[in-house]
Parts: sequence; structure tokens; C-alpha cells
Amino acid sequence: MQISFSAAALPKTGAILLPVFDDRKPTAAFAAVDKASGGAVARAMKAAAFEGKTGKILDIVSPGDLSNPFVFLIGAGAKKDFDALAAQNLGGAGAARALATREKSAVFALDGFSGGKISGGALAARVAHGARLKCYRFDKYRTKEEKADKPTLTKIAINTPAKDAKSEYAPLGKLGDGVFLTRDLVSEPANILYPEEFAKRCKKLVDLGVKVKVLGEAEMKKLGMGSLLGVGQGSVRESKLVAMEWMGGKKTDAPVAIVGKGVTFDTGGISLKPAPGMEDMKWDMGGAGAVTGAMAAIAGRKAKANVVGIVGLVENMPDGNAQRPGDVVKSMSGQTIEVLNTDAEGRLVLADALWWAQETYKAKTVIDLATLTGAIIVSLAHEFGGMFTKDDKLAKKLDAAGAASGDKLWRMPLTKNHDEMIKSDIADMQNIGGKGGGSSTAAAFLGRFIKDDVSWAHLDIAGMAWNTKDKPTCPKGGSGYGVALLDEFVRKNFE
Repeated sequence: MQISFSAAALPKTGAILLPVFDDRKPTAAFAAVDKASGGAVARAMKAAAFEGKTGKILDIVSPGDLSNPFVFLIGAGAKKDFDALAAQNLGGAGAARALATREKSAVFALDGFSGGKISGGALAARVAHGARLKCYRFDKYRTKEEKADKPTLTKIAINTPAKDAKSEYAPLGKLGDGVFLTRDLVSEPANILYPEEFAKRCKKLVDLGVKVKVLGEAEMKKLGMGSLLGVGQGSVRESKLVAMEWMGGKKTDAPVAIVGKGVTFDTGGISLKPAPGMEDMKWDMGGAGAVTGAMAAIAGRKAKANVVGIVGLVENMPDGNAQRPGDVVKSMSGQTIEVLNTDAEGRLVLADALWWAQETYKAKTVIDLATLTGAIIVSLAHEFGGMFTKDDKLAKKLDAAGAASGDKLWRMPLTKNHDEMIKSDIADMQNIGGKGGGSSTAAAFLGRFIKDDVSWAHLDIAGMAWNTKDKPTCPKGGSGYGVALLDEFVRKNFE
């Protein structure tokens, strides 16, 4: 989608998108469009009793003397509450409506439109960002599609007098690139995106100035990564570990490490999952996808921070050589693990990836993201990512980043009792606890691979990596959750 900014007069072709607050006071743009229509826009709003409520849209077709085929009034809600996320959602709502037409272009008329918490170029940039995010499509494998089903919209213009709109949008454009990369990765089928191919796509970040390292199975075996390697031993696809380094800060600053679970397909292994819904397990690499997209966004905007993204990439398959329930593996940390359930595999991958991150980069702040447990969906549905940490200061920083980015988090319990639940009779720990508290015992397991002087949080994003329905700035499918969260977290705390 081509995004542009202009202070010039409104175009005479394409759809016009006019935001309206619930006080229904006309903006300069509204007044200009209404005058050009011979008053038809204001009459339509009055006749329809349009109140400007958030998410509501009024279609006005061929209004009066205007040559534009459509004017859409987009409800913006209460002016005093209008903030950056509201502006993004408004952009998404407008773009969704324009996409449903056969128009090739649309323009947001923002002259005089100012919210209580955001205005000017920042507001215009957020509207543009939300519109672009909503226009994402993953259609590379569609060879036949009805003409009426394929959007014709290719250009979205932001009509605003704010001179800084384009510069305000620049970092958001890079953030959007990262979100789209994550959505692409999460949407790919597992026969296309397996560990080696995922690693190849990570290498493309070199073009942004990212240094990329890839470890194969032989190298991981030498390092003693028995926990990660055990998960992938039943697959013909070789497991990989990838590190993406962006060192834009001071040389003396330790990097923040973001670590992602990258199970490119999860059958459950010998502890085989039920067939219904197993196709969804192509997105069990959502954590790794988020980390990769975040690194693209951070490097794309040339962040003045040191960040390393690490992804453990495996395929969990049932094979004659697959890991068995009851097996004991030795992790890189030296700790042993009794594998009671081969479907609790993501934590085994992260165990070695987390330890390697700390050993290799001496990171003092570590955040991991993983589509780790179904239990978190039971707790939080598809509304929040679950946050587990014993560090109250880190929790506040992540919670603030989630609120600002729209990638919402909810803190979950992580106690000594949860750690007690994963004690093993024959090894240092077992990879599952009892029937209850599955998300917390999984977090407790990961906590055993974090050094005492490291600030760490685990984010369980199982309910957030994939949308089962359309959302304001994202169509159904891969959500890109975590990219904006991590970018905001780095920007606020490490730059």
C-alpha cells in the first residue's frame, strides 16, 4: 500500500474519509467537503443521526456536487480520550471501509482534526500507520480469486497541514515493516517455513545492518544443548539457533536479549496432539516471528540501543528417532530434565536458547516470547499476552510498553510453589507440572535457566499470535503481536 502525505486540496477522485468526534463539531476538512458537496454531507449526517461513536461509519454515496464517489464519516468517539491507539484504530477502520469499495485511492481529510491526547503530525502519522496495518494481505498462494474479492485500493493519502507528519511516520513505517515480516512468517505453511528456511529469512536482516549468526546441530551439540536438540531429533529438518545482533548503542552497554520460541510445526511428538486444529501449529513459531520482526523494526529505524534477538528453531515430529516420554536430557546449563510430555517442547527449546543468550552476550535483561501453553488462553482468552516475572520494575516497564503499543499484557503469578510442582524423581526437573497452573509451571521451568543477576520476563503469547477474526488494524490471520511491544520497550528503556 502506498502511503503519502499532502497539504494540497482534496483530490476529486477516490473515497474521502472524514473523522467525526461525538460532539459532531465540523473540522476545517469537514466544512470544506460539505461546502463542495452543496451541504449534502451535513444533511446526510443529520438525516442518519450519525453520532460519531467509535467504530461507527456512515456511507455517503455520490454526495451532492462532489465528483468523489464516496464520502465516509468515521466515528472517532470522545475528543478528550482520543490518543495514539485511537488514531491507529481510526485509520484501520477507514482503510477497511475503503478496501470494500472498488476504488483505487482514498484520502483521510484531517485538516482541523485534533484529539485531546494527540494532534498534528503525530496524529496523522498514527492514522496512516493504522491504515497500512489493516491493508495487509497474505495471498501469495492464491492462484484463483474472484475479481470482486480482490481489493483494488493501492493508494492512501493523508491530507493534513501538519508539516512534520512525514517525519513522524518514518519510524512507524519501519515498525510496520517489522509487523508485516512477523505476519508473513507466522502465516507461512510448515512445508515452506522450516528451521533452515526461517534462518535464511533472518539472514535478510543483514541488509538493515543486523549481524546474523546461525548455529547448526553439530555446533549446538558441542555446546551441550541437549534440551533443544531433543525436541527436533524426530524431524528430517535440521534444528537451528539464530542470533540477530543490532549494536546501535554504546559499546560498553550490555545488550538486552529478546528470545523467541520457534517451533515451525508442532505435532506434539510422541505425545501426539488431536487431529482437529493441528494445522494451526504452523504458527507455533509466533515467538520467534515476533523477535525477528522486532529486530527488523529496531534496526530499520536505527535504534540507539544494543539488542540481540535469539530464536531457537525446531520441528517437533513423531518418528522412530523421536524423543519419548520418560527420556532424560541434559541442557547446556548442565541441568537435567525428565521429559514427561513431548508436547511441552517449547520450554525445552527456550531453556538452551536462554542460557546461551546469557553466556554469549552477558545480557542483564532478557525477555522471552513463546506460544507456550493452551492454559494461558483459558486464563486470558485472546485479549492479553501473559507476563511472568519476579521483577516488579521490569513488569511495570513491560506493562507500560504493552499499553502504549496496543500489545496488551496481563501479569500472572510465578511463585516458589509453582517451582515445586516441576520437581522430578530422577532428574533435576520435569518438563510439566500437575493439572493446574500450566502456564505458571511452564514459566517456573524457564526461570531455572535464568541467572540470579539477570532481570527476566516470560511472555506467553499463545492467544495473541493469530487472530481468528478481524481486528481494527489487523485482518484475520497472523497478528504480528509482540513487535510493537518490544520496539516500544526498547525505545523507552534502552535508548
